[in-house]
Amino acid sequence: MPVTLAHLDYPAAGAETEPPLLIAHGLFGQGRNFHTLARRLAGTRQVVALDMRNHGASPWDPVMSYEAMAEDLADAIERHCGGRASVLGHSMGGKAAMTLALSEPGLVAALVVADIAPVAYAHSHLGYVRAMRALDLGRVTRRSDADPLLADAVPDAGLRAFILQGLELKQGVAKWRLNLAALEANMETILSFPADLPESAYEGPAFFLHGAASDYVAPETQPRIRALFPEAEIEAIDGAGHWLHAEKPEEFVSRVDEWLRSV
Repeated sequence: MPVTLAHLDYPAAGAETEPPLLIAHGLFGQGRNFHTLARRLAGTRQVVALDMRNHGASPWDPVMSYEAMAEDLADAIERHCGGRASVLGHSMGGKAAMTLALSEPGLVAALVVADIAPVAYAHSHLGYVRAMRALDLGRVTRRSDADPLLADAVPDAGLRAFILQGLELKQGVAKWRLNLAALEANMETILSFPADLPESAYEGPAFFLHGAASDYVAPETQPRIRALFPEAEIEAIDGAGHWLHAEKPEEFVSRVDEWLRSV
């Protein structure tokens, strides 16, 4: 059963000549992370940036399978995009987008996957989740209060700042806009990729854009990408890591917009 995802809607700035674009963020993210990029991509298309389940303002649910997340995306396309849309997903959102394309290809006009492959990964973010759960929110009245408290568990300052965007502060009271219990319980599922999906391949246009400095789309993952997405174009952005859209926003928007206009 899909959950109704919170979303931000960006109407086309001019004549709407292309299919709507749905954006699905990665683990620990939220739709507003893509605010600037969504505005720039909304030239000749509507853009809808989602909060995935258990993230941001979307409902919490104990299930975090990619099949369930794909159902959420399908529901969002029906609700906001007239039943068909291009879909851009980063990391976890990219896996959800791939799952949707493989299970409901008629809903997906084109697929953009940012720095993730349809494979299981061995790394884990459990340490981050557990550190977030252990954070004494009673000591936090500003995000700057939480930063040093997470520094040992999350030593990378950029990643720590990204994670702390999920901390909501109202009248000096802090709470996470993340269902950390569900993320911890489902971490193995989040790191995996569904093995049995209705469609053997998505035959539509697909663009796999990854950071050249990231190891998420390693050469050994590319045969699997091409097996499931035979029309895939695979390209790297030099100098970018896993958060390529934040590290190289100009190049990211330019390449995504150019590719979407070409298909």
